[in-house]
Amino acid sequence: MQTNILDYELPASAIARFPAEPRDHSRLLVFWRSSGEVRHAHFHQLPELLRADDLLIANDSRVLPAKLTLARSSGRKFQGLFLEELSAGTWRVMLRSDGQLTVGEELILRGGQGASHWTVRLVSRCVDEPAQWMVRVLPAEEATTVLGQVGEVPLPPYIEKARHKESTPLPAGLDDRLSYQTVYARAPGALAAPTAGLHFTPELMQRLSARGIAQAFVTLDVGLGTFLPIRSDHVHDHAMHREKFHIPAATVEAIWRQRERAGRLVLVGTTAVRTLESAASTILHGNGPAVDITGSTDLFITPGFCFELTDALITNFHLPKSTLLALVAALIGIGKLQELYALALREGYRFYSYGDAMLILP
Repeated sequence: MQTNILDYELPASAIARFPAEPRDHSRLLVFWRSSGEVRHAHFHQLPELLRADDLLIANDSRVLPAKLTLARSSGRKFQGLFLEELSAGTWRVMLRSDGQLTVGEELILRGGQGASHWTVRLVSRCVDEPAQWMVRVLPAEEATTVLGQVGEVPLPPYIEKARHKESTPLPAGLDDRLSYQTVYARAPGALAAPTAGLHFTPELMQRLSARGIAQAFVTLDVGLGTFLPIRSDHVHDHAMHREKFHIPAATVEAIWRQRERAGRLVLVGTTAVRTLESAASTILHGNGPAVDITGSTDLFITPGFCFELTDALITNFHLPKSTLLALVAALIGIGKLQELYALALREGYRFYSYGDAMLILP
């Protein structure tokens, strides 16, 4: 399949710079695959759009405050991004250095109040990824402790770019540390939010439960690859990124019960889809008591894929030529995808992470 088929023109004005307030008042484009019906709604109407016996499954990964500012003693600053902790005090980070940094150099980690008591020693540059470095954080402490004091939320580049170009002030009280995090986020490890879940509020979760819609969770640590477009001419030539996932035994049991009564699985976001579809064989053919499932996946879902654990999907409007767009196309077809995105643009839907959502039903 040619990658260009996943391309579309998006005006800058359609990119959401901040979330709806309250967040469950974002718009919701509802599409029924069986009938082709389309309805315009709002996210807080979700309980009425689902069945009372549906099972909602979401990704509870928590976004790390992974954006870093490092400085030389001279005051020269460099922007960085925490990628992973290999051992206590040993990190892999991405640095914007323009070739100005050298192995052995030490930089000061800076937080909101200025310099912190941590320094970062550049140990080596990653051979396969020149912008990535192995570093040593001194004194050595757990990454979550350090990041909690000096890190900032790593907003997607297109949000920061759109805000930079916009001269009007952002809404009063906007706190990206809260807004760019799902209300049910639990397990820290993601570099980007599972954005389909950003529309939920505690009140909406309670209304779903009151209607009889059960909720279960998986964890997939969303990585940098979520921002990478498909650069190859053919979709299937794209090298998919690998991400860690965890499926609790309780979620496996909930899926078993749902399948036994022929109930629907409503997945919140493409990350939940990739997690469950990666482990579908293990889940569906497991014997004995349910156990936790832990692993990693580089599953690339494209048109022609056979979904086993995705009956319905809640998803945002994605970037052109993205792997996320290919996944949605696999579920509803390229033609319908193009039709719905064109409709969303005409109707003024807001796109990307802080934008509106789509509910795809059987």
